[in-house]
Amino acid sequence: MKPTQAINAITSSMLKTSTPEFSVGDTVRVSVRVVEGSRERIQVFEGVVMRRRSGGINANFTVRRVAAHGIGVERTFLLHSPRIDKIEATRRGVVRRAQLYYLRGLTGKAARIKERRYRPEAKTKGAVQATTAPVAESTVAPEAEDTEE
Repeated sequence: MKPTQAINAITSSMLKTSTPEFSVGDTVRVSVRVVEGSRERIQVFEGVVMRRRSGGINANFTVRRVAAHGIGVERTFLLHSPRIDKIEATRRGVVRRAQLYYLRGLTGKAARIKERRYRPEAKTKGAVQATTAPVAESTVAPEAEDTEE
């Protein structure tokens, strides 16, 4: 057994099975478990995904948000970390880059990312037309209408 196969065999049980579907440019809300002394609480970090790196157990992603007074805060999370409680994708973004490092130099409205609209009919055009066939009339007899005279 090669060393990489041994590492993959050990780390395969540590991988999360249900990772949400998100990509670069999406706005995500990451819930992280934070330990303060003997207490443990959940802290939410919401921002734009700047980059996403794969690599098995070492897969990670970087999220950027703008804090108070226009200061940008970037935080890198391990995708399969036990400290991450959940990841929610709140918006889908339209980007044409794999890494959005150019956002570091932009401020205000210039740093916004256009939202991707979900259009299922665009993907399956033929399937949608097939389902819009005319519906046969029902065989139930219509009820008599009361007329006031």
